[in-house]
Amino acid sequence: MKRFCCILTALLVSGTAFAQHFSDNFEDATLRLDYIFSGNAEESRIALAGAYKTRVWAGRRSNMDKVLLEGNGKIEVLDPSSGKVLYCNPFSTLFQEWQSTAEARQTTRAFENCFQVPWPKRKVNIRVTLTDKYRRVSATLTHPVDPSDILIRPLKAKHPWRQIQGGGHHGERIDVAIIGDGYSKKDIKQFYTDASNAVASLMGHKPLSDMQDRFNFIAVAAVSDDSGVSVPHENKWMNTCFSSHYDTFYTERYLTTSSQRALYFDLAGIPFEHIIILANTSRYGGGGIFNSLTIVSGSNRLSGIVTVHEFGHAFAGLADEYFYDDEYSDNYPQDVEPWEPNITTKTDFSAKWKAMIDSGVPGVGLYEGGGYRSKGIFRPAEDCRMKTNEFPDFCPVCREAIIRTVDYYTGTETK
Repeated sequence: MKRFCCILTALLVSGTAFAQHFSDNFEDATLRLDYIFSGNAEESRIALAGAYKTRVWAGRRSNMDKVLLEGNGKIEVLDPSSGKVLYCNPFSTLFQEWQSTAEARQTTRAFENCFQVPWPKRKVNIRVTLTDKYRRVSATLTHPVDPSDILIRPLKAKHPWRQIQGGGHHGERIDVAIIGDGYSKKDIKQFYTDASNAVASLMGHKPLSDMQDRFNFIAVAAVSDDSGVSVPHENKWMNTCFSSHYDTFYTERYLTTSSQRALYFDLAGIPFEHIIILANTSRYGGGGIFNSLTIVSGSNRLSGIVTVHEFGHAFAGLADEYFYDDEYSDNYPQDVEPWEPNITTKTDFSAKWKAMIDSGVPGVGLYEGGGYRSKGIFRPAEDCRMKTNEFPDFCPVCREAIIRTVDYYTGTETK
């Protein structure tokens, strides 16, 4: 298939021009940094909550100082003398999504957020930046980290885990940890079955099916006290490892967890850069947040295709292409080009899939409706896995975005 490059591949965003190798500045270990993001609809704040060391760096070892997508924020490792970016990674957060809700206009809340960066060989500065829906900086925090600091706690693996696909070196693969929530001791066999089914679903969809040798998937057997997860609208509350629950932001099917620190403590010592949480339930639901996590029900009849959709959000930064105009309707201002690769307000359409239309790629066009709005936001195809559960495939634009993301993480070019 002929390759088409958007601005996303022509120029990696926000990078510096100097060449560097992983071993110049980092060791094969991970620095985990925990933060509290707090605020409301009008303001954001960032506070450092903890620093930890775990074995092995399972993140990318190329494109260290560049981001492929902008996200709603980023974490950067800076050289304290020159200010050069040594490593950076973009992200989105549940906190920032919450800021668009009615509740955020009435109160102030705090959310946990955990990030991993490679272990620095010398003192560095860490800069965390949040941006708003207008792509403007809404909060920033810069703080030093000294790798010799005796108060950075080393952590070891807490749970057993097994390789369910892959097995290649961490520096050459994309490492995905699948961990269960709401699986009690008697449910662990079912967890491994659900984890294998999730991987089969992901690797059964193009372009991932053509790139299986770029991934490692491991299953982490976290044991919860209770079997099942919480369903607040039924007054059903369960004691689970990560307190996963439906009714997020009062939307019944929206399944998430706010317990990021508990999640990362349970994943300590395990090589990963992306997370999939399987909730032990047959109830429909899920969620995906860019470079944060994917969470889905483990045994619903639609779990497989929901996993693919939510992984599209979390891994490749793909936006929802459906619309209904009754909530989240102001997430994408009409005069701002979204950073997500598969929707546009046409403010800067040349940065999106215009080249694919001009080249006559079948099925690619401009279809009004997407990003939760029926007017003013456009998607690239009539239908796609990011629009409806019933549609079996990613559209060409979403497929290309996934390929670019895999190439970016592995430092290779798909032929």
